[in-house]
Amino acid sequence: MMRLVDSHSHFDAAEFDADRADAHARALAAGVHVQIVPAVDAAGWSKLKAVCAQFPGLHPAYGLHPMYLAEHRPEHLNQLRDWIERERPLAVGECGLDYFVEGLDPGRQQHYFDGQLALAAEFDLPVIVHARRAVDAVIAAVRRFPGVRGVVHSFSGSAEQAAQLHRLGFLLGIGGPVTYERANRLRGIVAAMPLEQLLLETDSPDQPGAAHRGQRNEPAHLPEVLDIIATLRKATRDEIACATSANARRLFAV
Repeated sequence: MMRLVDSHSHFDAAEFDADRADAHARALAAGVHVQIVPAVDAAGWSKLKAVCAQFPGLHPAYGLHPMYLAEHRPEHLNQLRDWIERERPLAVGECGLDYFVEGLDPGRQQHYFDGQLALAAEFDLPVIVHARRAVDAVIAAVRRFPGVRGVVHSFSGSAEQAAQLHRLGFLLGIGGPVTYERANRLRGIVAAMPLEQLLLETDSPDQPGAAHRGQRNEPAHLPEVLDIIATLRKATRDEIACATSANARRLFAV
């Protein structure tokens, strides 16, 4: 049976509070044995740690998400350093830049993103990056921290940006959006990108695929992403499953 890695799942989110154990069982039944679970704000780190400790195969990452900018305080970067030093997570994140949502001050976003890139460099950890309408700015920031590696999750940039990220040692997380027939640019990138750059993700409970439009997403839906990618790349399910799982193990040391 395939052993898939969901490289981006917010399985600690409140949307799973009522049926988290059942959702985890469905994920295992679907072959999803590993979930990378990134944080969004400092207030949620303790719950994230507890949820990941409760279920096998869940691995936390700690960070400060740009969409939660209103919740972040300067001292949270110092607290994040303490958490990383004590908990030894497998990544820093979710962090990054969001130029799509109105009202998120770009300068403050950059401050927290740079701070987390510095922590990733200090602790030799990969970063899990959110980059919405900000891929060029993310690339510029990463270049200021040579050697930092990671993944840009839910990639929505261009083929040239994907190639630049590959040269910088960054993988791309691909999830539900690729299952929509009208996602022509993304599908073209996924069909042609180096296989060693590809990670599967759900971004649960967000970004459901075409078969679950308007519903809660969950890790058990990851094989639907796998199937579309295998078709786009004219590969077998097993080939994509094995390669993406190996990519996740290499990046996250999981």
